[in-house]
Amino acid sequence: MIHEVQLILTGIAIGILVSAPVGPVNVICIQRTLERGFWTGVAAGLGAVLADGVIALAAASGLKAISGIMTTYKSLIQLIGGVVLMAFGLKLFVSAGAISNKDGASRRLSNRWIIPQTFLLTITNPGAILGMFGIVGGVGSALGGFRSYGEAFSLVVAVMGGSLLWWSGLARVISRIRHRLTKERLKLINQIAGLVLLVFGVLLLGRVALRPLYGFAGLTAGFD
Repeated sequence: MIHEVQLILTGIAIGILVSAPVGPVNVICIQRTLERGFWTGVAAGLGAVLADGVIALAAASGLKAISGIMTTYKSLIQLIGGVVLMAFGLKLFVSAGAISNKDGASRRLSNRWIIPQTFLLTITNPGAILGMFGIVGGVGSALGGFRSYGEAFSLVVAVMGGSLLWWSGLARVISRIRHRLTKERLKLINQIAGLVLLVFGVLLLGRVALRPLYGFAGLTAGFD
């Protein structure tokens, strides 16, 4: 029983740990919450929750081939992620911004579209994938390994639960201040968020472009 409780608490901590660092999905979650409210912010985070669950499941199942694929095709994955981030950033930067209070079918449809977008951003992040493999692998060793597939699945669910806690909490905090926004302020926020995403995208593409140069100089390990 103690082992199972440790497993669940550890999984929740992992979910929060991998979600909390400021990154593209955090920027999108904040921006969407400010523009459209709490549930849209949660939907933005839900894409990351699902991606974290997929990655954690692969790690807990010992699918080391996934880690090998991520390492082999790291440049291609970063290229895709960089292009997606720049597209997001450009779209946000040119957006005029409008605080929406709509409910019903239109809101739910909008929320559904943001989930696959943030899922894609998370699943194309090699750092997040390799980091999750390292954390889950270390936790498994520290706890004496997974004694059954049920324990591995419990850890995965706990990781997703911790991730969802982070995104829900972030959306709740941001939703409490959105009523203070004007259209002009939201436009400025969109421009800032767009620039941040563009910077993330440029950095990813820059790594892809510079990796052959660093590899030639024997500095690849230090660069990554």
